[in-house]
Amino acid sequence: MSVKANRIVTYDDYRRLPDDGKRYEIIEGELYVTPAPDTRHQKLIVRLTLAPGNEIEKNKLGHVFVAPTDVVLSMTNVVQPDLCVIASDRSRIITRANIVEAPDLVIEVLSESTVAVDRGAKKTLYEQYAVREYWIVDPRAGALEQYVLGEESLDLRGTFGQRDTLTSSVFGVTIPLEDIFRE
Repeated sequence: MSVKANRIVTYDDYRRLPDDGKRYEIIEGELYVTPAPDTRHQKLIVRLTLAPGNEIEKNKLGHVFVAPTDVVLSMTNVVQPDLCVIASDRSRIITRANIVEAPDLVIEVLSESTVAVDRGAKKTLYEQYAVREYWIVDPRAGALEQYVLGEESLDLRGTFGQRDTLTSSVFGVTIPLEDIFRE
């Protein structure tokens, strides 16, 4: 849900928001507020963290972060992806407080309250700031869309279902999606 303010919201404003269990993000200076995700959403995040995350961390390919982790793309663009990965050779963008540039891989799990933003404003933002790979996970459909950064946009590499295997174009790790979508 977007909250229209009379002025542009900045990272400084964002840092003063209450710690009330809601998820706050700023996209193009507009404040977005999302309620806590449901348990199915969280279960998928845990599985996505364990499946490719363990392989990425074990092989020292990168660093895995789950929400709430602030990704500060600019003073008016601050997001908390469900899961993001920073390549090891870009560790300099990880600070104690936040991540200060675009992650290499971003994963968003859709929920009723985030589907429009994840597919619209956030995808556009991730393109603008050159996220190299973006996965949109649809729990209802049991599908994962893999987008890879092309010359000007995040291009759909493929849509994968429960019986498919997915390989990250950035990190090279392969995961069977049945491990992610099982009940």
